Amino acid sequence: MKRYFGIIVVIALVIVAAVASHRTASARATEAERDADFRRIQSVYLERVGWMRTNPDEASYKDELKSFFKAYFDDVEAHLDRFNGNKKFDGYLAELEQRAESGGEKKDNRATDRKAFYEYARKQFDALHEGRYRPVLSATDKGMRLDIVSNDVVMVMGKPQIRLQLVLWGAQRVEKDEGKVKKMVTSAAFDTVWKLTDAKGKLLGEMRGGDPSMKIDYPERLIAGFPPQMLLGHYDLDLLPAEVAKLEMTINVASHAASGGNANATYAWKLDVPSEWKLGANETWEGATQEERPEEEIDPAKASAKKGE
Repeated sequence: MKRYFGIIVVIALVIVAAVASHRTASARATEAERDADFRRIQSVYLERVGWMRTNPDEASYKDELKSFFKAYFDDVEAHLDRFNGNKKFDGYLAELEQRAESGGEKKDNRATDRKAFYEYARKQFDALHEGRYRPVLSATDKGMRLDIVSNDVVMVMGKPQIRLQLVLWGAQRVEKDEGKVKKMVTSAAFDTVWKLTDAKGKLLGEMRGGDPSMKIDYPERLIAGFPPQMLLGHYDLDLLPAEVAKLEMTINVASHAASGGNANATYAWKLDVPSEWKLGANETWEGATQEERPEEEIDPAKASAKKGE
């Protein structure tokens, strides 16, 4: 009897092990299937996005945005339904909370910054997802598109600033495997010039900038469903002198390809300066410095006169 009991126990253990093994294999198969399906969605997106990045007609580009992103997010939603995914898109926040709980006394000093970057990306993601993405300005060059998403005046540390919010499509990037961690390296170096002129075209001032603030060059790390190969960021500018009528903005972006080539893109706009961007008549422009320039560079009238001599 004892011998039969022992055999029954062994059989039971074999069955339990087989069931556990089957469940593990099934879970791995489902995970592989889920990853493959998501790669398919990204592949379809990347096949279609070329036209959106290079369409030279700004008006038709803006008209196509809603249908383009609807098709992408319909695929994402179907994927999440099929694999019981997270439709709140807040997995990164859960990851931060888990880190905080498992860290014990060791505090993540950048946890607040990480959350702020997520929230910044989330606002742009929601606009894309909900069909509200419509940039105020857009241009394409060297296969990359740069959108100025908004140009509102916002309060930054108690001071009004002109916020130029940017989205760059298609900067070159490469995924690097660093042991257990995979890291996406995006190449996009910015060099920006803002020229301020009066109504007659006379140069009143100039500002320069490098990389934008809150530069997020891999938003998919923060929100898995974020459309691939986008870069987010913004510039905050001081309010402009009252006499400024035009703002000439030139944004240069250098992106280095893994194959060795360089894409040096230039995006330029000449804007009428609205009254809300200006200081009061008696307010001074903070941070201004004086610099010597040739008269013909400052005043177009002087340049024309010199040509006529």
